[in-house]
Amino acid sequence: MDHRIYDLEGIDNQWCPGCGDFQILEALKKALAGLELPPEKVVLFSGIGQAAKTPHFMKGNFFNGLHGRSISNATGMKVANRALTVIAIGGDGDMYGEGGNHFVHTIRRNPDITNIAHNNMVYGLTKGQASPTSSVGFKTPVQVEGVFSEPFNPVAVAVALGASFVARAYSTNIEQTVGIIKEAILHKGYALVDIFQPCVTFNKVNTYAWFKANTFDLPGDHDPSDRMAAMERALEGPPYPLGVLYKVEGRPTFEDSMGCYHEDDTPLYRRVYGPERIKDLLSSFR
Repeated sequence: MDHRIYDLEGIDNQWCPGCGDFQILEALKKALAGLELPPEKVVLFSGIGQAAKTPHFMKGNFFNGLHGRSISNATGMKVANRALTVIAIGGDGDMYGEGGNHFVHTIRRNPDITNIAHNNMVYGLTKGQASPTSSVGFKTPVQVEGVFSEPFNPVAVAVALGASFVARAYSTNIEQTVGIIKEAILHKGYALVDIFQPCVTFNKVNTYAWFKANTFDLPGDHDPSDRMAAMERALEGPPYPLGVLYKVEGRPTFEDSMGCYHEDDTPLYRRVYGPERIKDLLSSFR
């Protein structure tokens, strides 16, 4: 399938020229096309931010909600229709700042969704304040003396909480990123793909040259099923390892564990609404 099936004509793309978001958009389209997934079978969820605009710039179904709420909305969609490919996408602020509580508890629930985070270590939409992943000493118009809090490490947190798939990519490495996104989508369970990408306007520290010098591919002998080895790799950096850090198969997913599917495999959106059953239930509490 040609990835241009996801192209939209005549759109007003608001990203800055040179932004790493363009590369992630291209990688996502190629991954979906490579898996022969037509736009009508895919739903993208996002919140607020430059990265969260990604679904606006490609053909398909999407839900653009509140800041930090994309993965909780995505979980609800997967419960309602397990046949869909569900992807939550946004930036490091959206996912790990405003959405930090949802990030943590979605990992615990293990819904069968893919969570793609554009990690540029700065807030781009709101003009350059530090994000949860900004490094100590990073100076901004808000943090004028530099960031003093330790940066949030999403991949280490994900491994620690037992996420069933944890990976890191770099936007410039298109083919590697495509492969990781494809593997994440095929994985049954929650899959985090944290993607480094430069913000060419508001982050003059973590540039294309910086990421090139401070990333490397995981060695071929890395065992992604070894959780302790994955944690060691997740805590490395800079330089930071790229690839699938951790992967475990066979964990029950959130939607498959719900009682509503134990005896009836009919998707929730196809079930007939029966108000009398709700009345009976409420009456039982009197």
